[in-house]
Amino acid sequence: MTDCGCDKAKQDLEEYLHNELCNEDAADIREHLEHCADCNHEAHMGVVLTEVVQRACKETAPEVLRAQVLLKIRELQAHSV
Repeated sequence: MTDCGCDKAKQDLEEYLHNELCNEDAADIREHLEHCADCNHEAHMGVVLTEVVQRACKETAPEVLRAQVLLKIRELQAHSV
């Protein structure tokens, strides 16, 4: 393993965070993150952002709002035919 440097770490950070890199590349980035506070901070922000988006995708609209939206869609479809 070798420290891949900031440019490579930042370029591949998203793939790294999503476990989409080969083992060797992931190990190089992991090593870099252990020694670079700036890149480690950026990786942490990426993790937080990913978690927030994942939570938001699990939320559902209140039933009343869902019903209103579906009713409006049906009305628009009926007028466009």
